[in-house]
Amino acid sequence: MSFADLVLVGRVVKPQGRRGEVAVIAFTDRPDRFPTLRRAFVPGPGGEPREVRVEGVFPHKGRYVLKLEGVDSIDVAETLRGLELRIPEADLEVLPEGSYYHHQLTGLAVVDEAGEPMGTVEEVLETAADARILVVRGPAGETLLPFADAFVRTVDLEARRIVAVRPEYVVAD
Repeated sequence: MSFADLVLVGRVVKPQGRRGEVAVIAFTDRPDRFPTLRRAFVPGPGGEPREVRVEGVFPHKGRYVLKLEGVDSIDVAETLRGLELRIPEADLEVLPEGSYYHHQLTGLAVVDEAGEPMGTVEEVLETAADARILVVRGPAGETLLPFADAFVRTVDLEARRIVAVRPEYVVAD
């Protein structure tokens, strides 16, 4: 298992406190992800995943503060600053049919209903209206594709492909 194969759930922002705790910004929309987290992985010296055990967690100012096993001073906590926290995909909750994690959609090829390539999903954006937008980059540039039934016909994770309706844009005069 390589570090890149793991799922990003947070990033260490800074040391927090005098006992080696670290402040973490969460990259998850599951409110219970960090309060129930018992282990995660950070990049090791050669880029391989290195497991860290979570001894305690509490929310603080929109972030989480984690106490990690063996991290008992500000100096040791400082070595973790900026590191990503990742977990194995097997640790993720199974989603209902038709729902996908961002990492599952990112990198998928997008084709229109005629099979013509539109590009690759580079990013998934969340909007205030609880709608996802797929940022698709391809030969015609960037396309913002709403992740909605009116546009997305099929998602095939095994084939790494999305079939979608090509959006039509109206240009005002």
